[in-house]
Amino acid sequence: MPDRPLTRRGLLAGTAATAALLAGGAGRAWASPSPARAAAAAQTADSFAGVPALGLSGTTGGIAGPTVTVTDADSFLDYCDRNEPYVIQVSGTMHITSKQGVRSDKTIIGLGTDAEISGGGLDMYRRQNVIIRNLRFTGAEDDAISVQQSSHHIWIDHCDFSTGADGLIDIVRGADYVTVSWNHFHDHSKTMLIGHSDANGSQDRGHLRVSFHHNYFDGTEQRHPRVRFGEPVHVYSNYFRANGLYGVASTEDAGVLVEGNYFEDVAHPVYSGYDESGPGRVVERGNVYVRSGAPETLGTVAEPRAYYSYTLDDPASLPRTIPAGVGVGRI
Repeated sequence: MPDRPLTRRGLLAGTAATAALLAGGAGRAWASPSPARAAAAAQTADSFAGVPALGLSGTTGGIAGPTVTVTDADSFLDYCDRNEPYVIQVSGTMHITSKQGVRSDKTIIGLGTDAEISGGGLDMYRRQNVIIRNLRFTGAEDDAISVQQSSHHIWIDHCDFSTGADGLIDIVRGADYVTVSWNHFHDHSKTMLIGHSDANGSQDRGHLRVSFHHNYFDGTEQRHPRVRFGEPVHVYSNYFRANGLYGVASTEDAGVLVEGNYFEDVAHPVYSGYDESGPGRVVERGNVYVRSGAPETLGTVAEPRAYYSYTLDDPASLPRTIPAGVGVGRI
């Protein structure tokens, strides 16, 4: 039988012995699940990303596949683009450009406190069952994370986001069952967008179910989030501090529940309608407003408890517990 040609992809997917041989090269990847990382990778999502729906029992990422550690961008993108499940441990900084695709059934988890995606972003396009945790995202040329085109069951947790060119997280075009939790957002304006256009209601209505909890919106200007059409979008137990334009905006008949949050120095904590977008329904309850304006409310919103159970923190405790718990190095 003739020898099979040796390829970079085959090398990266090879045995631990082959990976060890690669360790001296420019592109490095090896199988190395530590007990602590294995435990973190085995954790499953809560809130909307944990809801059984659309053929999935929740969001488990790549736990069904092998664990690999990557230290360079080429290896990182190679594993992200594979069809098989993987737990991809990121060591160091991955310098990428534009928006790079991530296929279904992946867990992407940073090692330590300095794992970073710099210069570009990650794109889920018609994908499902993806977990992104413990990573810094800086200087993205477009969105840092894009979840779009009916992608579902995505969990974004314990990351640090700053200084992108556009949005930090966009969840658009019929995406569904997403949880954004325990992240630190700072040094940016357009933080998060749910629904990208006033004209996209036919695709977005009945979808865009997203939970935001235990995030720190630390001096970011707007879109925490800005929502079109999605219902329910559940914003609970977050800390909003010095958000210059506004906190949350519900537009285009979205249904947003804002509860148990702490708003500090936010002149416009909650809007119904914004800019040229028509009003959305919004219910607020149990929030704390310190040196902040009055929230706008409108109508009723479907209850998230129809989908999942949750427990609110004491909102008065959030300025202490949220900064201490968000971002990288906490899992």
